Amino acid sequence: MARRTKEDADATRSSLLDAAERVFYEKGVVRASLGEIAQVAGATRGAIYWHFKDKVDLFNAMMDRVSLPLEEVCADDGCGDGGALVRMLAMIDRVVGVVTCDERTRRVFEIAFYRVEYVEELRAVRERHLAVQARFHAIVSRDLGLAARECGLVLPMGVEVAAAGLHALFDGLLHQWILREARYDLRLVVRSSVLIYLRGLGFHV
Repeated sequence: MARRTKEDADATRSSLLDAAERVFYEKGVVRASLGEIAQVAGATRGAIYWHFKDKVDLFNAMMDRVSLPLEEVCADDGCGDGGALVRMLAMIDRVVGVVTCDERTRRVFEIAFYRVEYVEELRAVRERHLAVQARFHAIVSRDLGLAARECGLVLPMGVEVAAAGLHALFDGLLHQWILREARYDLRLVVRSSVLIYLRGLGFHV
């Protein structure tokens, strides 16, 4: 009986997350109400508060469920052989691979990019987003600096500036791909654009 109860609770939680994803996508996070989410899930508001503290907690659980690729990659940034440049390119390829191959991840990215209004109610969501962006930028800065030293290369600009440019290039292509509903080959465009950028910095790639 206890096992059945846990399975029922897990199923309810999963249906609430599915409903939150749908309602957040359709209405935006601020305009979505917990009552609407409960109705779509076929549950009660009480069920939401049993599993989640508030809307922000529900939003974060929805993000966690798909293992937001940027956070997953940042957690594993020490992996990989072949030098700093190879490691950095593999990290970018991995993010692109997850986004392009998993529909749920792509939809949650769209919610995070275009359907979150960073008002006071969602301060914690904004802080999480900024923390992930800062971590990704730190990894790119570190690996660009290491790669330059490994290649005996003097970059034409500071490492932090070069990393900011590369981060903006990658982030912009990802945003555009989602906004344009995946109408081009993201893998090809990101890889080609990143390699051209790195060649502009002086790397032989």
